[in-house]
Amino acid sequence: MLNKLNIVSAILLSISALMPMCLYADLVVIVNKDMPISSLSPEEISRIYLGKTKFLANGIKVIPVDQESGTASRVKFYSNIIRKSDTEMKSYWSRVIFTGQGYPPIQESDDRAVKDLVAKNPNCLGYVDRSVLDGSVKVVYAVP
Repeated sequence: MLNKLNIVSAILLSISALMPMCLYADLVVIVNKDMPISSLSPEEISRIYLGKTKFLANGIKVIPVDQESGTASRVKFYSNIIRKSDTEMKSYWSRVIFTGQGYPPIQESDDRAVKDLVAKNPNCLGYVDRSVLDGSVKVVYAVP
């Protein structure tokens, strides 16, 4: 009985330690500083990340950049903007790829890697924690 209690306590402690990262991440959607847009709506961002559109309203091609599964930024982005879990997204992309209708976004390891790729590529769109921002990118949406 004591071992089960210790295991449950350890699991709960681990979850509670990770929750603040997910809940308090100050997430922003970014583009290259030279991209001629100043803002995007959550609906536009969602359509881009679901592969339903590849061009912005001004005709510029956009390439979404994702983060690895399990990062705090990815969890917040998909729950707040796309409104799907990681499992739902894997299922979604499996169907899209199988039917030949598209491919998932490019994937980078973390906030800094996404920011660096967006900074180097004028067509990329990404999401990062606000703490990694610098002058090489600009914010087009702040996730509530």
